Amino acid sequence: MRLFSVGAGASAERAQHEGAEHPSAPIPIVGPGIGETIRVSLGETGFETFPLMLGAAEFGWNVDLETSHGILDRYVEFGGNAIHTADGFSGGRSEHIIGQWLRSRGRRDRALLSVRIGAHADNPGLGSVNLVRAVEGSLTRLGVDRIDVLYLDATLDATTNLEDTLATVEWLTDAGKIGALGAFGFAPERLVEARILAAAGYPRIQVIDAPYNLIRRQPFEGDLRLVAGAQHLAVTPSHALEHGFLSGRHRNKALTSRGVRGEQLRGHLNRRGIKILRALDQVAEELAVPVAAVSVAWLLAQRTVAAPIVNTFATDHVDELMQGAGVSLSRSQVAELTRAGN
Repeated sequence: MRLFSVGAGASAERAQHEGAEHPSAPIPIVGPGIGETIRVSLGETGFETFPLMLGAAEFGWNVDLETSHGILDRYVEFGGNAIHTADGFSGGRSEHIIGQWLRSRGRRDRALLSVRIGAHADNPGLGSVNLVRAVEGSLTRLGVDRIDVLYLDATLDATTNLEDTLATVEWLTDAGKIGALGAFGFAPERLVEARILAAAGYPRIQVIDAPYNLIRRQPFEGDLRLVAGAQHLAVTPSHALEHGFLSGRHRNKALTSRGVRGEQLRGHLNRRGIKILRALDQVAEELAVPVAAVSVAWLLAQRTVAAPIVNTFATDHVDELMQGAGVSLSRSQVAELTRAGN
């Protein structure tokens, strides 16, 4: 099933079939169609994922139960299979909503379920006791017996003995409660320490979640990317649209909402941010796709990136985002977008 196939790659493919591909034709960087057969390897985890993971950060907070289920339905309709949540999202309500959806649709066996733990108010940090409680709590709220990919969130706890944490993860893995291990908020040197421990027999971190997008390039494009490449880690960058700014919908400071999100958006409406939006507009016009799709396609063109995590408020936003996995960017388009963000 191919619902989308757009951009330079599609043009090049047609030209090739006609035997008239010109040497200067755009080189496709990303360009699969969209459908249930579209999967990429999630690093060395053994799991196959759709090139976009659906983030559930808004579920139970800005998005109610019915709308959340509609978003999930739309995502799988386009071939998506990877759902990402966290025990700290809406105090666990996000997990409840996903669990209800999995049961009502009977999709657990077809879903790749990833959960970030370590930031729930009841079980903060990565100490052994709280780690076990956090995993058990997530399993209960989701109504499942295993988390496919568990991300350890070091945001609130960067000092707990990593060997103790990994020993606990090993016990949880042996108990069948965890499939693969990921990390969020880990400094590069922490990842190096984790790899040394893995060489001694502890569970290996195979995936990392790092905030990364066209406007937020650091700290990922420093040592973190070097370590990810050296360790063959799959990167699933969060904040793919930078709170919606890279969707192109927010261009007027006076029209942005109040609160933290509005303040974040207004902070990007500066000279650099406008330059990035103009570059996105240009490529979106060339390919006849939404700005959000171009933002996602740029991420997918970055080395080590396996599948960005995208959050959304509405089902129609899903349509725009999913096109990003079917867009082919030429090398020159990737370069122009990258330069705009420099």
